[in-house]
Amino acid sequence: MFVIINKLLIGNIHYMKILVLDIETSPHTGFHWGLFQQNISLNQLIESSTVLCWAAKWLDKKKIFFSSVYDTTPIKMIKEIHGLINEADAVITYNGKRFDMPTLNKEFLIHKLPPPSPYKDIDLLTTTRNKFRFASNKLDYVANLLNVGKKVSHEGMPLWIDCMAKNPKAWKLMKKYNINDVKITEEVYYKLHGWITVHPNHNLETKEMCCPNCGSYNLQKRGVQISLTNKYQRFQCQDCGKWSKGKKPIEKIQSESAIPI
Repeated sequence: MFVIINKLLIGNIHYMKILVLDIETSPHTGFHWGLFQQNISLNQLIESSTVLCWAAKWLDKKKIFFSSVYDTTPIKMIKEIHGLINEADAVITYNGKRFDMPTLNKEFLIHKLPPPSPYKDIDLLTTTRNKFRFASNKLDYVANLLNVGKKVSHEGMPLWIDCMAKNPKAWKLMKKYNINDVKITEEVYYKLHGWITVHPNHNLETKEMCCPNCGSYNLQKRGVQISLTNKYQRFQCQDCGKWSKGKKPIEKIQSESAIPI
């Protein structure tokens, strides 16, 4: 038997501030002799990679923030994104754990900024790798497969080279490319919502029970979840599909029962 809880209260409640973020960086520049399988030593490095620009938006909000070294100074650009992360309870990225966030942390350190306030790191690439077996885990492929859009096309490395040369047309395209990445990252997030296992728990901010991932009250009772010592009511969100269990046990296993060791 299925029971719908608070069926009329459909939709998400976002008390917590969740930031969707994407950055673009310059390539390393250096001297090397060949074009194939080169091992570049540090004495061949002329300039290391830096952040060229970033785009970000608050989840469910229309406004998109963008800043670049073309429009302002590097320190001001980095301070702006540092400020946004400081406000965030969670940050959504695609490959952010290995790329975006460590890269930004490096910039914070170089520019003598303190660590931003703690936030939950929601890297959607981690979810796609751990939960699914796509032909490719690239954002463009996954977004297109889920029918939520695709990346802005460009000619590749020449775009980055032209941006480093302060070409206005190149920067116009780079801004479009960066902002679009944030848009489709947000859309992929909604598609993967129920599969995310590291999401901050919305139940910590509401008195009524809701979906831990999306905050919806549209929950359906579906069986029980059994631990070693207790039984809990099990629920499934009818908006994002996330499974959860009640906070309090509905039945406690008898103390004389055998427990696995």
